[in-house]
Amino acid sequence: MAPHAGGDSSSSSSSDSDKYKPQDAVHAALTMGALFGTGGLFLAAVKTSLEKKHVGPWAVFSKHGNIAATFAAVGSVYEFSRVASANLREKNDHYNNAIAGAFGGAVLGLRAGRIPAILGYGALMSVTSAVFEYTGGRIQGAGRNPDVDEFERKEMVRKRYRRPVEETIAEIGEGRSIKLPGYDERRAQRLKEAYGFEVKPVCADPERA
Repeated sequence: MAPHAGGDSSSSSSSDSDKYKPQDAVHAALTMGALFGTGGLFLAAVKTSLEKKHVGPWAVFSKHGNIAATFAAVGSVYEFSRVASANLREKNDHYNNAIAGAFGGAVLGLRAGRIPAILGYGALMSVTSAVFEYTGGRIQGAGRNPDVDEFERKEMVRKRYRRPVEETIAEIGEGRSIKLPGYDERRAQRLKEAYGFEVKPVCADPERA
């Protein structure tokens, strides 16, 4: 009976490790909102510095403060929706990003004040966010397996896409320092067929000569 009990404990521990752990949606939303708000504030400062008229430093908040507010709102709503969806579904996958992108894009479309803009921004951001997460959350695609040696991976790729030497020579022809074994004999035979005289192949190995 003892081994059976040990097996139950190991299976229960593995199931506990695979169980989803809820996250704090409010804290995540505040953090992301502050991050996006800072980015929006920087963009507002750049836009203020490009003004043709002389404006004071407070114009960042009075004239272009809506940029920072929009960025902060989009970041907060997006992150809150993503974490809340993950908590409700108890899964971390690209569907959470699709839901969050729909809400975040809708907030961005509120600036236009039209229903088509709200739906369009929501759909665009939803699809973009879901595809980005589905492909590994990287611009260059999914991350590489850390258990695979990089040198062995590159060698495998080279062997997979490397063309055989015979195929390359058949395409460009022999000569010009590209010689397969038996090249001198084949050259002598071609000269004999073309010009009617025999050329003795040069032997590079003196012992063989």
